[in-house]
Amino acid sequence: MTVKLEFEECLKDSPRFRAAIETVEGNVNELETRLEKLLKQCNAMLEAGRTYCQNSKNFVNGIKELGQHSNEDRTMGECLEKFSKKLSLILTAQEELIESTHKSVKLKLQSFVKEDVKRFKDTRKEFERCSETLDAALGKNAEAPRGKQHVVEEASHSLNHARKAFRSGTLDYVLQINVIESKKKTEILMAMLSLMEAQALFFQHGHQSLTELEDYRKQLNNEYTQQVLNSARDKRDMEQRHADIKKKDESYDEIILDFSSDASSGIAMEGYLYKRASNAFKTWSRRWFSIQNNQLVYQKKFKEQPTVVVEDLRLCTVKPCADQERRFCFEVVSPSKSCLLQADSERQQQGWMSAVQNSIASAFQERRASAHSPRVRSSSVSAGSVSFGGVEQPSSGCKALEEVQAITGNEYCCDCGEPGPDWASINLGITLCITCSGIHRSLGVHFSKVRSLTLDSWEPELVKLMCELGNAAINRIYEARIDEITIKKPHPSSPRQDKESWIRSKYVEKKFIHKLPETGRGQPLRRSSARRLRGPTQDKMGPRPPLKPKPNRATLPRSTGLNPSEVLKNSTSFHKADEEEEEEDLSGLHPGALLFRSAALQHFPVMADALAHGADVNWVNVAEESNTPLIQAATVNSLAACEFLLQNGANVNQADSNGRGPLHHATILGHTGLVCLFLKRGADYNAKDISQKDPITIAVESANADIVTLLRIAKMNKEMREMDGFAQSGDETYHDIFRDFSQMASNNPEKLKRRSTDIKSP
Repeated sequence: MTVKLEFEECLKDSPRFRAAIETVEGNVNELETRLEKLLKQCNAMLEAGRTYCQNSKNFVNGIKELGQHSNEDRTMGECLEKFSKKLSLILTAQEELIESTHKSVKLKLQSFVKEDVKRFKDTRKEFERCSETLDAALGKNAEAPRGKQHVVEEASHSLNHARKAFRSGTLDYVLQINVIESKKKTEILMAMLSLMEAQALFFQHGHQSLTELEDYRKQLNNEYTQQVLNSARDKRDMEQRHADIKKKDESYDEIILDFSSDASSGIAMEGYLYKRASNAFKTWSRRWFSIQNNQLVYQKKFKEQPTVVVEDLRLCTVKPCADQERRFCFEVVSPSKSCLLQADSERQQQGWMSAVQNSIASAFQERRASAHSPRVRSSSVSAGSVSFGGVEQPSSGCKALEEVQAITGNEYCCDCGEPGPDWASINLGITLCITCSGIHRSLGVHFSKVRSLTLDSWEPELVKLMCELGNAAINRIYEARIDEITIKKPHPSSPRQDKESWIRSKYVEKKFIHKLPETGRGQPLRRSSARRLRGPTQDKMGPRPPLKPKPNRATLPRSTGLNPSEVLKNSTSFHKADEEEEEEDLSGLHPGALLFRSAALQHFPVMADALAHGADVNWVNVAEESNTPLIQAATVNSLAACEFLLQNGANVNQADSNGRGPLHHATILGHTGLVCLFLKRGADYNAKDISQKDPITIAVESANADIVTLLRIAKMNKEMREMDGFAQSGDETYHDIFRDFSQMASNNPEKLKRRSTDIKSP
């Protein structure tokens, strides 16, 4: 006898089990419908003598339909098909068969429907009642507050009682399913066999037709006898297994919770968990969760498409949530969101947390195993050597990431101190752990731009910027008053909400930075290096009016920040300045002017300090031809300073009083690397200054072949994308050339020398 459902599977009460019993219930309902239809047709045949022949035809058709329903079983399908054909030939001699049919067909099948099918339905109702009671008990147990012990005990007692009742009802139901699946075959075959025996006895006119089926009937009779014996034996075995399982005193939540990363089904772990919704109501829903393909997914029904909670478990951490009112809660944290889950017991909570941790470890082991394989060349940071103009560029991918992590203080998370951070905020220049990176991401890109150090590609200028700052430098600014504040800095094991509160106070509310005094800040600083480096700009751009007096405290807003003199006094540019050059006191500058001056000096901590104190990254110095900090950084050819300002929202197209933006200045000075950077960041190569010259014209006049190449390729690439059928993001050659120039500008700037050649005007 075929076992339709296994007893062990029913104890899991999984979506597969639910789907299986739905199929069985549908089959039984369909079988009951067809048998009742067959019985009505038989009764009509017995009661309506004059209409007997017509009713007999309907009866034969009913047998055919029943055979179609049972076509999966070869014995039943073949039997019903052959017998229905013979019955069609002897419909004219059916009057003697009425009484025999009444005894051999109607009574037996009617008994099967009224007794066996009814018993199946009663068992199903009891199973559904126990299932509803268990769901209610599970909900009550999950909602029991931690602090009310009597409520917890009452809920646990109700849950245990409901589980026992559900286990018993489920086992009874599975037993009844298997019994009726077995018995329906024997009952139907027996009824049909009796009917055909009556046909052979009572119909002389059909004797010849029935004789042809003699051998087949014998074979069928033998099969029936053997099936009855097998059915009885299997029934005894199932009843014994049923009784043995009932005797076991096992808790319902002792279901096996094994983690298997190499399971043949691809499912490493599965089971029910409560999930808290992310909406305003924070409702809890019970869902079937599973770990498969290094993802955490859940579904409500077996045939539903699984919902992915976590795309890649390598980017996650898991930890218990003891601060929740509900018990057995744990949290799966990813950079973009966190998911709060609840198990039914402490054992299941520990099992799921271990499964997630094992999945993370398994994924990283696979990654490390493939780390020795050849790397594919990245679109932003090449892993192999590249060349342009016959000059080979060395690989900088792995080396650059090692440089970022080697900066002092970067070996720990900037905000909580967790070792080995593998995320970064590129506009702040700090490294972060996965939890803090998720909080930074939630602040918005105007506060922090988060990127993975291991999974994302890095442009060389970004790596250069990260190496100019670091956790130690930024914390000296954003945590300057940490000893004066009563707020305690979180540590790696602190709850997520404590870290989030600290990060918002630190970067959004800026509670821990020093307030700028209203008096002078110390020793005067030289601005000679900035002036000296601005000299070539004047030569290229023509005569400029005499430098206006430096704005004083009466013309600038009140200062509100740190003393940059103490930070800048050891700058290399100051020590190299000639003694006779003019000194400039920056102590009275407000943040915008401080950012302007420090951009020319390429002093990143002071630039970060000015931005922390609210400096406008696009501040305009009306006293110096309406220049901006970005133009200042461009005039001194500081690739990292320009990248720092752009990452913090600088306008790459903001022009000075001569109508010249950063791209104009970089083109005039021949700073090829900066031209490449500004074009990648969206600079307008068609913008014209007050003399109606665009950057391309300026580059052609100065015979700078590299810059002309960059500008013309950028223009051609944009024109191609604007044409019909060229909607892609850009040509591969365009990206390759710009990547090569970025590599040279960051790693070998001395190779970007201006080359004079014959260049025709466009």
